[in-house]
Amino acid sequence: MREAGIKREVFGELPGGREVARFTLANQRGMEVDILTYGGIVTRLTAPDAQGRHADVVLGHRTLAEYLANSQYFGCLIGRTANRIRNGRLLVDGVECSLATNNGAHSLHGGVRGFDKVLWSDAAADVTAAGPTLRLEYVSRAGEEGYPGTLSVSAVFTLTADDSLRLDFTATTDRPTVVNLTQHSYFNLSGASDVLGHVLHIPAQRFTATDQAQIPTGELRSVSGSPFDFRVPREIGERIGADDEQLRIGNGYDHNWVIDKPPGELGLVASAFEPTSGRRLQVLSTAPGLQFYSGNSLDGSLRGKDGRSYVFRSGFCLEPQGFPDAPNHAAFPSVLLRPGESYRNTIIHRFSSR
Repeated sequence: MREAGIKREVFGELPGGREVARFTLANQRGMEVDILTYGGIVTRLTAPDAQGRHADVVLGHRTLAEYLANSQYFGCLIGRTANRIRNGRLLVDGVECSLATNNGAHSLHGGVRGFDKVLWSDAAADVTAAGPTLRLEYVSRAGEEGYPGTLSVSAVFTLTADDSLRLDFTATTDRPTVVNLTQHSYFNLSGASDVLGHVLHIPAQRFTATDQAQIPTGELRSVSGSPFDFRVPREIGERIGADDEQLRIGNGYDHNWVIDKPPGELGLVASAFEPTSGRRLQVLSTAPGLQFYSGNSLDGSLRGKDGRSYVFRSGFCLEPQGFPDAPNHAAFPSVLLRPGESYRNTIIHRFSSR
């Protein structure tokens, strides 16, 4: 057993000279995670295979310049609202808000400069009883990207002794606003060229069907008899090429599943297993939904940390969150936050083998 620890070093400088730090958290079993203060980005995360050998299982870049130049959301914190908001418009207590749009006519992952593109403050870093812990904080001022209210956000990463990376989001506001935070790592548990052989399980009977712009129509569609049924574990690639309108819209999987658990309860939202390495990932969260994205926009034009091209579907994302476009659907779980309330979302990535 090794000694758990945490290390800080300079990763680079933003235009204007502000320093970006990289923190390395290590647990007693040899697992490590690197996290940047820019975007809260997880740049490296090691996990053991069936022989106990650790390897990096997330996609990312080597340099800050590459993160600044590319916008695939590798490993970052997402806010104020994850996913898409139709036409960048929503109502808060009857008042229309016009958000920054960056996905055609729509707002995606918080807008042009979401939480993935800001410098977070490293408020605290220490080895605690739970494991090495890093607290990042960010204050999003009223009007930022069009959102009302000043939002104060905390993101606490903890690398635990059981090979889990835990992320605890909290947020408060001084005026009614909307908030829907998540984490956006791309996983590849084997390092192979694509992730189609990974076996995926999602405990959900329904998903939010979308229109051609990938905005929910409001229909909670049954997964039964469709390529979206992962209630029994299946390979990602088994039905990804099926003749299905929803798959054609997303060029693969890029949809929100309605997780079968009580609202706000911490529970399993997905698991993935890679047979060659024996690595297994369980994702737990308090969120009501899970966006599963099969890396459909990766095209080989980006090179990763090891110089390998990130080809089509070479990583997948499992993003626990509120439903996409929730402010515009009264029947969806609310993402409204009022003064005096506290937003929370806990996300746990738990690794094991066989």
